[in-house]
Amino acid sequence: MERQTSCADSFEVDAISVDDARKRIFEKISPITGMEKLTLRSCFNRILAEDIYSPINVPSHINSAMDGYAIAGDDLPTDSPQRYEIIGTSYAGKPSSANYQKGKVIRIMTGGVMPAGTDTVIMQEQVALIDEHTIQLQPEHTTGQNVRQAGEDIAKDCLVLSKGRQISAADLGILASLGIGELYVYRRPRIAFFSTGDELRSIGEKLQEGEIYDSNRYTLYGMLTQLDVEVLDMGLVRDTPEAMREAFKSASQMADIVITSGGVSVGDADYIKPTLKELGETYFWKVAMKPGRPLTFGSLHQSSENTWFFGLPGNPVAVMVTFLQFLQPAIHYLSSGNIKTPLTLQATSTSKLYKRAGRTEFQRGIFKQTSDGEITVKRTGKQGSGILTSMSIANCFIILSEDSTGVDEGDTVKIQPFFGVI
Repeated sequence: MERQTSCADSFEVDAISVDDARKRIFEKISPITGMEKLTLRSCFNRILAEDIYSPINVPSHINSAMDGYAIAGDDLPTDSPQRYEIIGTSYAGKPSSANYQKGKVIRIMTGGVMPAGTDTVIMQEQVALIDEHTIQLQPEHTTGQNVRQAGEDIAKDCLVLSKGRQISAADLGILASLGIGELYVYRRPRIAFFSTGDELRSIGEKLQEGEIYDSNRYTLYGMLTQLDVEVLDMGLVRDTPEAMREAFKSASQMADIVITSGGVSVGDADYIKPTLKELGETYFWKVAMKPGRPLTFGSLHQSSENTWFFGLPGNPVAVMVTFLQFLQPAIHYLSSGNIKTPLTLQATSTSKLYKRAGRTEFQRGIFKQTSDGEITVKRTGKQGSGILTSMSIANCFIILSEDSTGVDEGDTVKIQPFFGVI
């Protein structure tokens, strides 16, 4: 007789490690290839579908880095102060028409084109103004100072941005400086999600004994909307084989990824696993971690392309932990083809942390930097997977490895900051 497993087991039957789970996900998922052409303003945060080469030099001309006076380097004073006549002015966008001559200077503004024959700018703060037509310079300057060369920032024909890059605000500015107004970007991943459980009720409904409001869909919606995806909320699905089968078929026709919360454990009314077996296949369904052990990853074969399935646990904290550890990296890989690993830091624990070996734990913590620059972290309190407030007040995970048996106060631990993902 097959033994049914539970989260209370002192060992992990058929569970794989967190690292192995991530590896299997990346091995299975194929990045999106469909693309669309958008105006530059619409491309913020989208994934670039083409390599961008510069059609021009940036800056396009040799120009002054500050307000001052343009002069030839070989005409700078060497032993004693020297006076020079001002014969013109070069403004940004309006070059001087004066012809440079020895013993003369041309007034120049930041960004102004360097007049022919000049290669050096003396900043105005280092100039003695004798009268409106004459300045005096000290012998303290070097040839080429305060001048920006053409192509100094970006050279013509060089690779500026690579395919697969997520376009930032700075990238928009760079592209605008190149005169590029349209880009090819990959289409957004389509993510469908629903909750399962006959005990769940929607906001606005009256709760009966034993019923709870469906909070997981709101948590998932919040985390998904911070990613560059199309969000498809399919609501609550009843715990029946027929309802589950119909929900899977419908979602797989619309989405690249289907997410459920609840229904992936071993209860009599958990129909996700058999439905997935009927309509697709399962690659793993248990991970040696806490919280989040009953996590299912598989695929649905109801369309011309695979739809990837993530069955998250039902407990609210486990939903958030598994989303951040597996789904968020999977979505980024699906949309860009790039594997992005979460940032981790070293911190000193100010709490004693209890743990048993054999699984990775993601305890919720609050980290801060002390006045002397040290990063410290403390546990948020009770760590039950149903205590959603432990995530609300936290700003990081304290990651305890599989072989860890606990942490004493003052020990160094690894933390994973949220940085606004939650």
